[in-house]
Amino acid sequence: NTMGNKASGGKCRIVHREYKINNNGFKSQKAINGFVFNPGDELKYTAYTYIGELSIIDSPTGNQTYEFQYTGIPCPVAPTLTDIDGNTYNTVQIGEQCWMKENLKTTTYRNGTPIPNITDSLQWSTLTNGAYVWYDNDISWKDLYGALYNWYAAIDTNRLCPTGWHVPGHDEWITLTDFIGGWISPYGDMLKSCRQVNSPLGGDCLTNEHPRWEAYGDYYGTDDFGFSGLPSGYRIIDDNTFILIGKVGFWWSSNEQSSNGAWLTGLLYNYDIVAHSYRHKNEGFSVRCLKD
Repeated sequence: NTMGNKASGGKCRIVHREYKINNNGFKSQKAINGFVFNPGDELKYTAYTYIGELSIIDSPTGNQTYEFQYTGIPCPVAPTLTDIDGNTYNTVQIGEQCWMKENLKTTTYRNGTPIPNITDSLQWSTLTNGAYVWYDNDISWKDLYGALYNWYAAIDTNRLCPTGWHVPGHDEWITLTDFIGGWISPYGDMLKSCRQVNSPLGGDCLTNEHPRWEAYGDYYGTDDFGFSGLPSGYRIIDDNTFILIGKVGFWWSSNEQSSNGAWLTGLLYNYDIVAHSYRHKNEGFSVRCLKD
């Protein structure tokens, strides 16, 4: 923090170099610094982080606590983005990465080419080109959970994400996981939206209305980093079946795992881990775009 007195020009700098996950407070070093401060003068408190600086200006008349919000804030360089269909999405800065905070719902590649909407199960299961569906082939899910894409859409050369954005690689999902602390308990809950049936957090987090997570034991989303992961379910390869909405949310990576499989990352209602796994390329999962 930097504190400046506009009348005297004095400054007092507090430097904190011991950042840790969930470390919500710190104190200055033991040294005492002083400067002239007259009642009514303004102090400017500036916090510096890897994403820039945040400032608070105030005229305190006694002991005062100031809080700076470092997590869950929009990307400074792109607080929102808009796809070619005109859908606008919020973003979130997590570490040095800038993520979409919502699932993609475009039906058009960035170059203007329409993405096929394939509702027939047999045709879907044999595709080798990109396609999308809405959960249960019902467009009313669009604004709640976004679209479900096969992997071929995620890597199509027409480009699924808006200009300046891309479908993240498996290594970029690992970078996200490493930044928040790992893939094991409780980091999965930290990436989940707090919207959940019977959420102990109450308020807007406690809801039965979609989009939201089903309740399960002691697991509940806390959304510590603003990623707001939601359980969009997915389309399996056979029988035109859509499953697990409200219970799982998975997002494609751009990397294949085998001739038939590709990597993805996901969250589950009955675990508090981050799942790095792989599924058949012809299944339908969500997409989050990452800034180039």
